[in-house]
Amino acid sequence: MIQFILKGIIRDKNRSLLPIIIVALGVTLTVFLSGYLAGVFQDIIHQNARFETGHVKIMSRAYAENNEQMPIDLALLDVEELQESLKNSYPEVEWVKRIRFGGLLDIADEKGNTKGQGPASVMAISLFSKDSHEVERLNIENALVKGSIPSQNGEVLIAHDFSEKLNVEIGDEITYVGSTMYGSMSFQNFIVSGTVHFGTAGFDRGAVVMDIVDAQTLLDMENGATEILGYFETGQYDSEKATKISAAFNQSYASTDDEFAPKMFSLEQQNNLGDMLAYSNYMSQIIVIVLIFAMSVVLWNTGLLGGLRRYKEYGIRLALGESKGSIYRKSIVEAILIGAMGSILGTILGLLATYYMQEVGLDISEMITQSSMLMPSTLRAKMIPSQFYIGFIPGVCAMVLGNMLSGLGIYKRQTANLFKELEV
Repeated sequence: MIQFILKGIIRDKNRSLLPIIIVALGVTLTVFLSGYLAGVFQDIIHQNARFETGHVKIMSRAYAENNEQMPIDLALLDVEELQESLKNSYPEVEWVKRIRFGGLLDIADEKGNTKGQGPASVMAISLFSKDSHEVERLNIENALVKGSIPSQNGEVLIAHDFSEKLNVEIGDEITYVGSTMYGSMSFQNFIVSGTVHFGTAGFDRGAVVMDIVDAQTLLDMENGATEILGYFETGQYDSEKATKISAAFNQSYASTDDEFAPKMFSLEQQNNLGDMLAYSNYMSQIIVIVLIFAMSVVLWNTGLLGGLRRYKEYGIRLALGESKGSIYRKSIVEAILIGAMGSILGTILGLLATYYMQEVGLDISEMITQSSMLMPSTLRAKMIPSQFYIGFIPGVCAMVLGNMLSGLGIYKRQTANLFKELEV
C-alpha cells in the first residue's frame, strides 16, 4: 500500500508539490532557528565562563555580596592551601586563581609628562605557570593584534582599542595608579609587550592582562586572590555536576559565620546565566509549537483545496466499494509520507544554513559598543544533534494534523448521491 501511495505522490505533483514546499520551508526555519539559538546562547555562556564565571567560582562571602565593585580588600587569602585542597577533593575540575581589580593607567611622554590617562580593568592570571591553561583558555595567542605574550614579570598585555585611545605602542612604559588591598596607594611601572582584541566590547574597552604574581605584589596581596575558578576537564559546562559540587563545598562551610569564608557558585548562579539557559530551552520549544500550529493551519487549507480537486476521485473510490475509513487512513499515510519528504528536504536546507552561519557568523560589533555584558561580537549558529530530528516534529505532525482536519470531509459524502455527482 505504501509503495502504491508513494507512486501516486511522485506522479501527481499537483497534490504533493505545494505541501512538500510548505513543510520544507517550515522545517528549514525550525532547524535553522534551533541551531542559531543554540549557537548564540552557548557562545555567550562559553564567553562568560572563560572570562568571568568559570564553570564554578569561589569567592569570599563578603566579596560575593559586592562582586560588581571588585572590592579587593575582601579577597580570599591562603589561596594556595585552598587550591590544593580543591584539587584533592575535586580532581575532575581544574582550579585556577585570578585577581580582578581596577585602577588608573598613566602614559608618560619622552619628558616624563603625562600624555594620556584612562581607567583600566585589570585581570591577573597565571601566565607563566606550566600547569595553567589560562593562555589557551582565553585564546590569547589568537587574540594578539601586535607584539607578543609577556615572557617575564613586569610585562603586560593591553586591549588594542584601549592602546589606540591612549596612543600606546609596544615597548612603552605605563604606570598603574591604584590602591592595595589594605587601602594604601600603589604605583607600579609595566612594559607593554602586546595588544589583544578578544571580541568582547566590555572587555576590549579598557582591559589589561598581567601575571598574577605581579598583581599580588602590586596589591600587597601575598597568597591571595579575588576568586578561584573551576573548569571541567571536558571543557563543557555540566549543570548537574556544577550544582552538586557547589552544594557539597558550601555545606562544608555551613557551620561558620565568618564573612571571609569561601563560597562556591555555579555558572547558572552568576550574571543571570541560569535564566538565559532556561530561556534558550523555552524558546526552542515555543518555536516548534508555533510552527506546528501555523503550518497545520496552512496545510489544512491546502488539504481542503486538494480535497475539492480530488472530489471525484474519492467518489469513484467510494462507488467501487472502498470504505470511507480506508480512504481516510490512506490519506493519513499519504500525509506522513509527504511530511517526511518535506522534513528531509527542510532538514538538509536548515543544516546548510546553520553551517553557513557557523562558519561566517553575523558581525554585531557596531551594535554592542556600549554593552557591558560579556558576549561575542560575532553571533554564530551551531550544528547540534537535535537538529537532525527536531524538524520532523512540526513537519510530520503539521502535515498529518492538516490532513486529518481536511479529510473529515470524506465522512460527509453521501453514497446515495455518488452517481448523480459522477454524471456531472
